[in-house]
Amino acid sequence: MSQNQFESFHFKPIMYDVVEGLKFRKPTEIQEKVIPKVLKGQSIIGQSSTGSGKTHAYLLPLFNQIKVSKRQVQFVITAPTRELATQIYDEVRKIIKLANQEGSWIAKLLVGGTDKQKMIEKLKEPPHIVVGTPGRILDLVKEDAICIYSAEAFVIDEADLMLDLGFINDVDQLLIRSKKDIQLLVFSATIPQRLEHFFRKYLENPVYVKLADQISPEKMEHRLIAVKHREEADIIIEISKAINPYLAIIFTNGKEQANELSSILISKGLDVGLIHGGLTPRERKRVLKDIQNLKFQYVVATDLAARGINIKGVSHVINAQIPKEEEFYIHRVGRTARAGMEGTAISLYQEDDLTLIKKLEEKGLHFTYVDVRNGEWKEAKSWNERHLRTKTTTNIEKEAWKRVPKAKKVKPGYKKKMKQQQASIKRQLTKKSKYKK
Repeated sequence: MSQNQFESFHFKPIMYDVVEGLKFRKPTEIQEKVIPKVLKGQSIIGQSSTGSGKTHAYLLPLFNQIKVSKRQVQFVITAPTRELATQIYDEVRKIIKLANQEGSWIAKLLVGGTDKQKMIEKLKEPPHIVVGTPGRILDLVKEDAICIYSAEAFVIDEADLMLDLGFINDVDQLLIRSKKDIQLLVFSATIPQRLEHFFRKYLENPVYVKLADQISPEKMEHRLIAVKHREEADIIIEISKAINPYLAIIFTNGKEQANELSSILISKGLDVGLIHGGLTPRERKRVLKDIQNLKFQYVVATDLAARGINIKGVSHVINAQIPKEEEFYIHRVGRTARAGMEGTAISLYQEDDLTLIKKLEEKGLHFTYVDVRNGEWKEAKSWNERHLRTKTTTNIEKEAWKRVPKAKKVKPGYKKKMKQQQASIKRQLTKKSKYKK
């Protein structure tokens, strides 16, 4: 391959201006696997995590095939939230600008929260590319404001989140109104079983592209702090004294926890933003704008909102509560250490989190066990060291009880005497155990 490794894809010359403008030199793994398949017109199910470069894995080959002379919808790109759809649309506009095709390649963003009548007016001249949320696109299709039957390709981005948010039915309705042989490009971080049923309905022989499970970015450090009867907010305040994040996302396991934690942290003097599915679209838009303007150093968020929103410049991820599933941990930490940057994930854990921690360790994730006091990091014992120590203590206690002579006659105070004997034997056994080590 020559200097620019994208040349192996044999794009049209105009697309190399785009690649150069984007400063891409080497395709990411998902781009390397997906682009040739899209160019061949194959339907794809791509499984890869956030930050793997999947957006350009479908945008570059789709733009390569655009037919300017055909003023009709050629590609439909759907995303589960208006924020994600807007981010994809921004990339679409960037490509159009870099290709110097403004006015020739026409794209429209169709999301809720905008004036529908104005949108219908703008759609009188059909665009080549439609980017939007499934509900708003379907709404406009039903109004006959736009026809998607002419589309050659249909993208479903963040398909598992579409499922979680209940938008997969809208996608289904859109596909019913599309060509039977439409090229379907589905991207998802996970493939739940309910998605498999959906795929079978629309895809005969899709190409599965799954990236090797990279549990987290290479340049990421994972730290664990045992809560030990302390308040989560107090520990996070201590963490804030030890780190100076460019931007830290603090994850909770629900909206109520997010509301409560953000209130406490604000009262303790931290600059904190709040993002979760319970906010109105207007509130979410305002918070995101504030985040981009660096108003906050910390953002408290839930999994759902964090999956549907791309927050740039995250240097630290703090799990105020560890999620219940491995995938969610991976999604969360994937918010930092992106594009080769370094990042730190700090998780507060309780006894009932040990099963998940053990699973992640078995998958090859390396945790550093720490504590933080007075703004300083200190080494701490790992959960299995403490577990072994507890187990050893329990075994010594059992052995000590076995060695306590049984009283032939039960006299007043016999229980107290037996406990004293057991404690004495236990001390001797503990000394021997330490000596052996």
